Amino acid sequence: MALERVDLREEDCWKFIEPSGDRLAAGTYVVLSVEDTGVGIPKENLTRIFEPFFTTKKVGQGTGMGLSVVYGIIKNYRGVIRVYSELGKGTVFKVYLPAAKASSASLKPPVEPVRGGSETILVVDDEESLARMVSKSLGKVGYRVTVRTDSLDALELFKKAPQEFDLVVLDLTMPGLNGTELALELGKARPGIPIILCTGFSDTITPEKLPELGIQKLVKKPYVDMELERVVRAVLDAGKR
Repeated sequence: MALERVDLREEDCWKFIEPSGDRLAAGTYVVLSVEDTGVGIPKENLTRIFEPFFTTKKVGQGTGMGLSVVYGIIKNYRGVIRVYSELGKGTVFKVYLPAAKASSASLKPPVEPVRGGSETILVVDDEESLARMVSKSLGKVGYRVTVRTDSLDALELFKKAPQEFDLVVLDLTMPGLNGTELALELGKARPGIPIILCTGFSDTITPEKLPELGIQKLVKKPYVDMELERVVRAVLDAGKR
């Protein structure tokens, strides 16, 4: 369990759109993260777990109202809840709630604007909605973005023209080749290609393991406060030194 404060700007808020069309307002939020190491939740159930009476338990073992009630409480407080899960690894719930207004003396200093660029980036994430979000976000600051939702398809594309891409953003949990496996294959096709790995889990992979996988940076999901855009620029700039 962890508790942190994040500042969401307009650029971040469109990533938190609800099925109803509602989205978070820009501002400061308190984020409560609860993580387990259980069996995980199948992808086909992830979109339904907050539905009233939806349950995978047998009759008499649960009503399926728990997460629905949690969702309703968070919604009433103008917050959102996000879930990330991997079979055999566990599940992470992140609750975003508006922070109480602080005095001017305790406010953070203004954040420097994000520097973009014109480089070409390959984004690989099997969740199409997330892949589109990342593409739109990076595209807004000038990058040319190519998206693939299948890791094997992405590898084939990269092998055909490895010099066309300046950087690759990979999701960790994907069918076919996962993020670390794909990173190794990309490195064989073009040694030294800058790679950023993204995951919603805190302990699936450690920063110490990154160099041996050919990965420059690890970014935690969800992407807030333009973090991914900042890391992309930093990794690209580091490669030019």
